[in-house]
Amino acid sequence: MVKSVLPGKPARGSRTGRPIMALLDLLGRRWTLRIVWELREEPRRFRELQDLIGASPTIVNARLAELREARLVELDAESGYRLTPLGRELLRLLLPLHHWSEKWAKALAAG
Repeated sequence: MVKSVLPGKPARGSRTGRPIMALLDLLGRRWTLRIVWELREEPRRFRELQDLIGASPTIVNARLAELREARLVELDAESGYRLTPLGRELLRLLLPLHHWSEKWAKALAAG
């Protein structure tokens, strides 16, 4: 059984289950952000996701179950796993962090 990571339920760092703490708990779990990232452009089947991220089937299945329960990912019988509207909105909010991280990496490489 997958442990729910949803607002209103205890999460790492919060017994009250504040929404931001639940989100940070969910996104901080290994492979979760990678799954969201790999679904950014198109739906993917389970095996393809597993191959892309290099995690065990058990872990990929657990993370997909958590993301589905959080309504960030859904399973379409024809195309596979894809981001929901909430998942796409989350991705849009993460993209500025992605761009900043690229600048950060360049600044560190430049010395």
